[in-house]
Formats: sequence, structure tokens, C-alpha cells
Amino acid sequence: MKWERSPRPRADLPSPRGPPPRAPSLAPARRPLHRTLAMARRSSLSIRIVEGKHLPAKDITGSSDPYCIVKVDNEPIIRTATVWKTLCPFWGEEYQVHLPPTFHAVAFYVMDEDALSRDDVIGKVCLTRDTLAALPKGFSGWAHLTEVDPDEEVQGEIHLRLEVVPGPRACRLRCSLLEARDLAPKDRNGASDPFVRVRYNGRTQETSIVKKSCYPRWNETFEFEVEEGAPEALCVEAWDWDLVSRNDFLGKVVFNIHRLGAAQQEEGWFQLQPDQSKSRQEEGNLGSLQLEVRLLDEMVLPSGCYQPLVQLLCREVKLGIQGPGQLIPLIEEMTSTECRQEVATNLLKLFLGQGLAKEFLDLLFQLELGRTSEANTLFRSNSLASKSMESFLKVAGMRYLHGVLRPIIDRIFEEKKYVELDPSKVEVKDVGCSGLHRPQTEAELLEQSAQTLRAHLGALLSALCRSVRACPAVVRATFRQLFLRVRQRFPSAQHQDVPFIAVTSFLCLRFFSPAIMAPKLFHLRERHADARTSRTLLLLAKAVQNVGNMDTPASRAKEAWMEPLQPTVHQGVAQLKDFITKLVDIEEKEELDLQRALSLQATPVKEGPLFIHRTKGKGPLMSSSFKKLYFFLTTEALSFAKTPSSKKCALIKLANIRAAEKVEEKSFGSSHVMQVIYTDDTGRPQTSYLQCKCVNELNQWLSALRKVSINNTGLLGSYHPGVFRGDKWSCCHQKDKTDLGCDKTRSHVTLQEWNDPLDHDLEAQLIYRHLLGMEAALREKHRELSTSTEAGSVPTGPGEALEDPLAQMLQVLQDLREAHSRSPASSAPVEPNCLLELQT
Repeated sequence: MKWERSPRPRADLPSPRGPPPRAPSLAPARRPLHRTLAMARRSSLSIRIVEGKHLPAKDITGSSDPYCIVKVDNEPIIRTATVWKTLCPFWGEEYQVHLPPTFHAVAFYVMDEDALSRDDVIGKVCLTRDTLAALPKGFSGWAHLTEVDPDEEVQGEIHLRLEVVPGPRACRLRCSLLEARDLAPKDRNGASDPFVRVRYNGRTQETSIVKKSCYPRWNETFEFEVEEGAPEALCVEAWDWDLVSRNDFLGKVVFNIHRLGAAQQEEGWFQLQPDQSKSRQEEGNLGSLQLEVRLLDEMVLPSGCYQPLVQLLCREVKLGIQGPGQLIPLIEEMTSTECRQEVATNLLKLFLGQGLAKEFLDLLFQLELGRTSEANTLFRSNSLASKSMESFLKVAGMRYLHGVLRPIIDRIFEEKKYVELDPSKVEVKDVGCSGLHRPQTEAELLEQSAQTLRAHLGALLSALCRSVRACPAVVRATFRQLFLRVRQRFPSAQHQDVPFIAVTSFLCLRFFSPAIMAPKLFHLRERHADARTSRTLLLLAKAVQNVGNMDTPASRAKEAWMEPLQPTVHQGVAQLKDFITKLVDIEEKEELDLQRALSLQATPVKEGPLFIHRTKGKGPLMSSSFKKLYFFLTTEALSFAKTPSSKKCALIKLANIRAAEKVEEKSFGSSHVMQVIYTDDTGRPQTSYLQCKCVNELNQWLSALRKVSINNTGLLGSYHPGVFRGDKWSCCHQKDKTDLGCDKTRSHVTLQEWNDPLDHDLEAQLIYRHLLGMEAALREKHRELSTSTEAGSVPTGPGEALEDPLAQMLQVLQDLREAHSRSPASSAPVEPNCLLELQT
């Protein structure tokens, strides 16, 4: 593969370089910015797939086994779990997808899983980028599923050059068909046989057919006479040639020729569009899908621009409750309930990146305790403290949660025992016979269920008590602050359990219990639990909540049928108190030592079993040539071992990675193969092919590899999605092995994970955007404070004296707004291509 960049990089390819160097830091907040600032545009989709209803039955049993596939520009990026035997499935799955700003649409396909045949397509919902951009709060609600029309299932781009050349009698239109990329595979071999049909003024011309390729190169030119009064539209259609059946439509582009006359020549890549000229027939009822989809488009300034904002907020946190400004309380007061979780997460990540997460949460604890009079209502509301602590545990404690819960959760899923404690819900027929002669009685079932739950609860509490040293130091130190603050606020003997309950309200009720009830949402399992396993998990979560509530009479009175677990719950309270006492017994020196020791370790970014091609691309490429190994991705290298506990062997140094991309299905007969392109120690290009077991695992590995290598030098802008077999590339049929790639890389397409590295600039931008939305309220508050203290008026310019933090905050917002307005990205919006008229 050729590694040198072309002299003039194409605008449609991501830059092979890493992010631009950071601009120098701003001077004090009051100093205006006069230079033009470069901005980075960040686009992401926040997706929640809630549920479906009234789906059609696809199985002979009168039901379906539905799941969802999410595609961005027809590229599968997410697959939900399958919900078995239902027409009204509930998923409740949430995803955050980072994308290049140029994406066009996101589509949700509802499928019916079949074990013995190809999965059935039930219907789809498609949301264009323009639709989402017009909805600041995003799309939220039910959407009707529409039928999947093959003529609308198009993807890819075509590279054209159009020019109007003068002729002896009339001008001539010259259309050069150069190449196409990422066309839809229409044939069973995972490819297509594409050709292009060009129509203008009643004449039609066709290119040659390129067999078995989704990345064809034609390099053919057609000419048409441009007569007076001729129609304006030039139609370029891509088709898949079939020998025995009708040709399949691959997409089209329509141009306005009269507008081309002024430009004389135009060349570029154009997105293929579906054929929507056909009148849609009345569709049957395919059901509905409930979605929450929000497009987040942010223009991120250089780091220095956010320093005044970050420094101001950090100073407020360091001063704590004794500080004069009280900006954090104002932010909490003016933040609506619906966006409090988002703001809490942004603030938490910002302070986590500044090493002030513990101090920030401690400030929130003090604010919450200051307005709480009854101990039994402490941290029960959806306050900024509660939301921030939830986010903190997910960001800092997820690996710890996995270590404690995964063995217990795995055992429950594997056993699949029938467990029920509520006599009104016991169904003896669900269990069958306990022996050869008679079914179990209800009493026997209840006793057996109680034994099973006592065993699971005891195992979980034992694992928790052994996990003190495994808990991250910053989490332990934060719980220590919480414990001490609550004990100071409620020092009496009657409130001796309140500090313990404060800790368990977060650790058990808001972290462990939700993970037990929905392990799929906490990445503990790949699939949702079936009905029987879900009931076991729910009962175990209830028992954990009772232990977390310190077995209070109120918690026992709610569900009297939980009484059989009472001895274990009572014993668990003593175990949990002992655990919390040890957990919060951490001094500052020990905290620093633990953090320092952790920083010296190469923490795995991702790990798991994968299949690697035995010859690493040097021998014959067959699907049977893959060997199963256990892989580890750290911030230093991608390594592997025979088993998780075996000695590791480094495969690829992280700094040598040039691209991580998918391999087209026809290359190995699987759509779950990725390639890691890198240079070896001598600088020679190499490629490793790794096979995953499903689309989710594939995208998670690609995402992890792209994120840890995003700042590498020499990242590729293009690559070959096929393999070099024999004497040519299987994707574009080029015979030069060092040929530039035929498809663009997708280094900026990533999935957000709980262990992602922090993006300080993006978090600061999100906080700025939130503060900008409440600027009017902040100014009004400042006027009230100024009037009552006679401290002056709101500053209106950079030269006015800033005497309090709120005034400084308003000035910082003004400076950032001016910095955004001076950016070329906001002052010179990109004009759409006037030549392109998409058919509607």
C-alpha cells in the first residue's frame, strides 16, 4: 500500500494528520480576542432506542424475535439485543456515536431474527441530518415503520467531472465517469457488477460493466450536444448488472446543466440518492418505533479560549462553600430538570480532567446537606449532586463494578433457574417436575427460590467485602468525604446509620442495583435477559436495595413476601457496614500512592477474544485461516495471548497504527472482519486482519483503535476495503499493490464508551453552550445582587472592572461569544453545490 500523501489532498478525505496544534492560551478573561480562530467541528448522535409496538408477526408461531440495526449512511454501527417472542419489544438501549459532520442520514431497521434462514426485514425509520438539525431538542416520540424499498436502499458516492466545451455549432456537455466507492452489494457474493447510465435530452449512454466490485473505476467520457431549449437535467444513474434478472438500482445524481454553464467545469464526489419518483403505495401496518435521537453539533475553539472559563469554575470549586461567588449553586438553580443529567455529566468530566472531581462533588454534598432538614430525604431528589455522583460512578467505577458483579450475573444467566418469592405470581407449570413422579408444590418452589436468592445475595456481599482494594482511590476518597460530611450534619446517636445509608444510596441503589436489573445497559452482558432470568435479577436487586437501606422497617413493610431473605439481609447489613468502614478509611497519602501506582500501569482500553488471520495477509486469504487468540489494547500497543492469563506478545505498537477499518464481506465471507494498517519497525507497511463475532464487537474494537491512535502522525486518508489476492485488489481490481486506497477512511466514526479518554475542550464548549442559554437569567441575577449590595452594574465591555465571580462569568461568556463569531466557520457558512439538484 502506498503511504505517501498526494500533493493536493482531496477535500472529501479526512486529513492524515492528527488534530491541529493548540492555540496559545488566552490572557485574562477580560482581554478581547482580535485574531481569527480556527475551530474544530464535532458532530455526534445521541440515540436511545426505547421500544416497538404492533409489529407484524414474522414467525409461524404468530410472533417475532425483533432487534434493531442502526445505520449511518447505510453503514451498520449498532445492533440492539434481540427480544424474543414478542410484537411489542422493549430495548431501552442508549448510544452516543461520534461522526464526521458530513453524514447524511441515520436509519433504524427493525429485523426479525431467524435461526435457520436469513433474518426478515420488518421495516425502517429514517431521519436525515437536516431533519435532526432543525430540532434543537432532537426527535423524541413514536415513528411509523415504513416498508424497505430496494430502490431506496442506496449508498456510496460517485466521482464525476462535468464541463461545457464550445463547439463549431453548439456547446457540448462532456461528462467523465471516473470511479465510485462504497456501492451497495446487491449480489450473493457480497459485491455488485456496476455500470453507469447517463441520460440527457433524450439520449442515453452507458459505461462498461465492472464485475464483482463495489469500488469500480471506469474512466470513461461521454459527450452530448447542448441545444437551445434543451432540458436542464442531466441524470447519472448507477446500476448493478444481472444476467438472468432485472438490473438493480444503485443510486443516482441529477444536475442542472444551465448552472454548469457559468462554472464551465465541475469535479467532485457526489452522494448517490434514492429514486423517489415512484408513487408510494398504501402500506400495511408495520408497527411503530419509539426513539430519542438528538444531533449534537459543536464548534470547538482552541484550548486556550476556554481557559478563563475553566479557571473560573475551578477556582469556585477550590474555594468551596466559603467562596464569595457561588457560581455552582447558581448553575444548579437555573438548570432545568430535563437537562440536569447532561449538565452534571459535562461538569463532572470537566473537573475530573482538572483533578478536582472529589472537590466538586464535596461542594455539591455540602450544598445538598445545607438545604436538607430530614435525614430520610437526603439525596433522594434528582439534584445536581445526585446526578453528578451517578455520572462519576459510571465514569470512574465501571471497571470496579464489572469485577464485583460479572461472576454473579454470569452464573444467573447460565443457570436459568425459576425463582419467585411472591405467592401470587408462582406458576408451578413453569418448573415442571422436581423428580420422576410429582411436580413441586408451591411451598417447595418458594423455599427453593429463597435458597437460590440467599446464595446469590451472599456471594455478592462476599465479593463486595473483598473488593475494598480494587475500588478506585478517587471513588474511595469521594465516599470518604460524603461519609464525613453526613456524619457532621447528623451527629446524633439516632442518626448513626445515616452516613452509611448516604454511601449505599449511591453505591447500591443508584449503581449496583440498576446494573443487576439491566446488565446489558451496563455492558455486563451482550443480550437482554429472558423473562425468567429478568425476574431473578429483579428479586436480587430488591434484596440489595433492602441491604442498602440498612434493613429499615419501612423497606421491610413494602413487600412482606421478601421475608424469607430476612436473615441474609440482616447479616448483609453488618457486612456492608464493615465494608463501608474499610472503604472510607483512606488517607490522602494512600490515595495519592494508589493513583500514582495506577498511572504507571498500562490500563487495558479494551480486551477480548478475536480471530487473527494466521498468515497476517502473506498467504492465501480464506475464512478458515483464522486463529482464536485473546487480545489486549492499551495506550501503548495491541497485544495478544493464547488465554487471558497467558504471557502477552506485542503485535502492533500504538504509534505505528495508520488506520483501522472494515473489510468488505466478500473478502472472507464475513461482514465482521477488520483490518489494522500499520508500519513495522523498519517502516514497511503491514496489515493484520482480525475477525469479530458480531457487528457490535466489530464497531467497538474499531472505535477503540481509532480513539487511541487519533493523534498518530501519518494517518491514512484512504484505504482498500478489500484484500490483495493474486495480482490485484479484490475491491477495485487495481493491480498495483501500492495503489492509493479506493475508499476514504472513517477515523472519526467512533462509539462513546464509559472508559473513553476525556475531551477537555469539548466538555468546556458544552458547558459554555449551557451557560449561554441561561445568560439572560444570570444577568438578571447579577442586577438583583448589585442592587441589593450596591456593587455596581453589569459589565458591558472588556475594560470594565470585574469585582465578583458572576460578573467575571458574564464577561467570559461575552469573550467566548465574540471568539465564535470571529471564526471562519461561523462567519462564512459553506454554500451548497448549486449544480446538484436532487430529485424529490
